[in-house]
Amino acid sequence: MIGIVNYGAGNIFSLTAALDRVGIGYGMVNNVDDFEQYDRIIIPGVGHAGAAMQKLEETGLVQHIISLKKPVLGICVGMQLLTSFSEEGQAELLDIVPLKTLHFDKRIGKKVPHMGWNSISPKMDCPLFENITDNSYFYFVHSYFIQADEQYTCAFCTYDVAFSAAIQKGNFYGVQFHPEKSGKAGEQILLNFSRL
Repeated sequence: MIGIVNYGAGNIFSLTAALDRVGIGYGMVNNVDDFEQYDRIIIPGVGHAGAAMQKLEETGLVQHIISLKKPVLGICVGMQLLTSFSEEGQAELLDIVPLKTLHFDKRIGKKVPHMGWNSISPKMDCPLFENITDNSYFYFVHSYFIQADEQYTCAFCTYDVAFSAAIQKGNFYGVQFHPEKSGKAGEQILLNFSRL
C-alpha cells in the first residue's frame, strides 16, 4: 500500500486516478501515525516549492519524512522538496539530496515553463526505470529544475540545459515529470515504485 502525503500542495486526484488504473492500493498520510499503515510513500506536488515546504512544515511531518527507511517517491515539486534549496522563494528544503533547485529562466533561451512531452535517458541500474527504454517520453510542467549530477541523477533530460529528470539517494526517489500524466511509461514507473 502506498501512502500519499496530504499536505495541501499536490494534484492528488490525477495521481490517485493513475494508481487506480494500475491496481495499486493507496491511502492518505495526514499525520505522523499514518506513516505506519503504508510500506511506500509518495510526496506529490504542484506549484511553488517554497509554499509547499511551508505547508509541509505546518503538518509537522518534516522530521518523520527525513527519517523514513521505506521507499519514498517525490513527484514534480515533491521531488524538488527532497533537495537542499530552491531558488523558488529562496527556500531551504528537506536537504535529503544535496542538490539545488534552480530557475530555468536565468539559464536557457527557450520558453518557460518547460511544458509538454520530452524524452529522458535513465540509468539502467535504477530500479525505478525497469522496463523503461532509453528516450522514452514523459510529461513535464515546470519552471524550476534540479541540476544534473552524476551521483544522484538517475535519469537525465535536456531543455537547453541537461537537468535531472529523476534522482535517487538510498530509499528516496524523485521524478520531475508527472508519471500520472505520462501514459503507459508513467504507469510503469508507478508499478516499479510499488515493487521496490
